[in-house]
Amino acid sequence: MKATGIVVEYNPFHNGHLLHAAESRRSTGNDVVIAVMSGPFLQRGEPALASKWSRTRMALASGVDIVIELPFPYAVQHATHFAAGSVQLLNSIGCSSLCFGSEDGSVKPFVDTVKWRRDNQEVLDHQIQYYSKRGLSYPSAVAQSYEDLTSGQLNRLDLSKPNNMLGLQYMEAIEQYAPAIRPYTIKRQSSDYHDPLLHENKISSATSIRKTISESSLAAIQDHVPAPSYKELSAYYEQTGQFHSWTHYWPVLQHLILTKSPQELGNYYEMEEGIQYRLVEAAKSCQSFNSFMEAVKTKRYTWTRIQRILTHLLNGSKKEEIFTHLTPSYLRLLGMNEKGRNYLQQHKKQFSLPLISRIGKENEQLLRLDIRAGLVYAMGLQNRKARQQLMDSDFKQPPIIFG
Repeated sequence: MKATGIVVEYNPFHNGHLLHAAESRRSTGNDVVIAVMSGPFLQRGEPALASKWSRTRMALASGVDIVIELPFPYAVQHATHFAAGSVQLLNSIGCSSLCFGSEDGSVKPFVDTVKWRRDNQEVLDHQIQYYSKRGLSYPSAVAQSYEDLTSGQLNRLDLSKPNNMLGLQYMEAIEQYAPAIRPYTIKRQSSDYHDPLLHENKISSATSIRKTISESSLAAIQDHVPAPSYKELSAYYEQTGQFHSWTHYWPVLQHLILTKSPQELGNYYEMEEGIQYRLVEAAKSCQSFNSFMEAVKTKRYTWTRIQRILTHLLNGSKKEEIFTHLTPSYLRLLGMNEKGRNYLQQHKKQFSLPLISRIGKENEQLLRLDIRAGLVYAMGLQNRKARQQLMDSDFKQPPIIFG
């Protein structure tokens, strides 16, 4: 059996994800689709709408065969480390291909851009530094530098588009860590990544779906997600009485900012360039998470960058902890269907990392950052029973077996 890897967050699993999973299987011709999925907290520095177990059930019910967890040190990261961790894990579990969504829809521009970067790294780094010093965020500095330096030289990739930028990071990670993996890409359909409005053809962005749930109702997004996703979201809301958002963590976050010295705050991952002083001043006067973010963000410190900083502060992630864990050392199994179970039985002896399906004393220390993130994530639930169940889930919940 041959496996295709995909990198996902499923926040939540929607119709575009259904298409991605199906096209990944079809375009590669492989037997099994393996998703490496972020856990409680996501790449853009925000809590997932629903738990990783809930999102795993959505995936397995809609065409994914195996779900493994992207460890916290990789999940809440800028694109380079996020992609590196994802690719290394998919390579370790035996994937022969990786299929990602992009605004471009063709692999060749990504291949050409990676080759160009390899031959022009020094001048590219200099140009990125030039724009960074002039106040551009790192992603904007990278996109502008490529545009300046590659104009007319190759089939230019529009790196102002978020999926193209992330796709380029996957390609670079494949080149560095897993050259045997063959890359594929499918064109993103209909809605843009950050589109705030539901799309008329029912393939809508996760951003628009979350926004609609928050501002209208769960029922309003029913046609924009597969039936199993809607059923799972309904069950999660019925059990917990809410979906997760930064609003639920704001009181704890405000307390942390106001009770630690700037020197202490400076020890947390991604807390750089004195940003902690700006956080402290805003926390003194802002009474909501959104007003706090509006007060803190700048052209250089984007909403996403600040959210990642806050996620690491909320989870107590010190710089030395994250740097120590930036080499994958395990595969955490969240769920599988029958086809996925057969794949694991046939291939697990060839995996280059240990496959963990249950947390025990022998691996608790190894997974401690993931466990801690799960406990912090559960704190956002107001329902005491649901909160305790989620706190216990990393130790009590076995991998989900679908079908």
